[in-house]
Amino acid sequence: MKKLIVFDLDGTLAQSKAPLDKEMARLFGGLLNLARVAIISGGAWPQFKKQVISKLPKSSRLEQLSILPTCGTKFYEYGKGKWKKLYSEDFTGAQKKKIIKSLNKAVEKSGFRADKIWGEQIEDRGSQITFSALGQKAPLEPKKAWDPKFAKRKKIKTLLNKLIPEFQVTLGGATSIDVTRHGIDKAYGMHKLQDILEIGINEMLFVGDALFKGGNDYPASTTGADCIQVRDPDDTKTLIKTLIVCLTNTEKHSIQGN
Repeated sequence: MKKLIVFDLDGTLAQSKAPLDKEMARLFGGLLNLARVAIISGGAWPQFKKQVISKLPKSSRLEQLSILPTCGTKFYEYGKGKWKKLYSEDFTGAQKKKIIKSLNKAVEKSGFRADKIWGEQIEDRGSQITFSALGQKAPLEPKKAWDPKFAKRKKIKTLLNKLIPEFQVTLGGATSIDVTRHGIDKAYGMHKLQDILEIGINEMLFVGDALFKGGNDYPASTTGADCIQVRDPDDTKTLIKTLIVCLTNTEKHSIQGN
């Protein structure tokens, strides 16, 4: 059995920017009691607290969980009753200003400025600047309908690549565009886990809903780790149930062997 199970968040453990539902929270908490687990996502730390941590059963072994916001440019672990940030690789003020200005320019030039938005469109996540076309608080259904084939965001990305070639531009979530330093993706996060937890890539299992080429989980598959693609959170629940059965049986055999 693998030593570390790594999950994407949106589309895998929960719907876009939505909290874990009750069944997922229960299953995820059960998995934490049996294995080391990590979550890598482009989301910011407050998003993890709201979507995941606040929903887990109180009995969950949080010391088994590693959280990597913004694809690993930040790293959080739990110990002595609280969450601790190990590091944060943030942009400078000048870099943030240039990225935000370029995002606004590219969106305006693309002609895809949304008629209605919910909340702020541009979020400063410290080590990542994220543009959400319909706003940070947009409902799920409008988000799904806005750019299902990625055509709008691909055009914006092409414009951004010319404006800020020194940064990496990727498509994430249902309506978002993420700007990071070059080389910042889920493969980067996997290698950060390897370095900090001292667990080999070949001892990890990655689970995500976008492992296809061009998907935001695809870089994880380039690391050499075993990967499983899921369709949605319900598919992930089935997988977690299977993992719990396998881990429970392994634990029983280990006890019997002793």
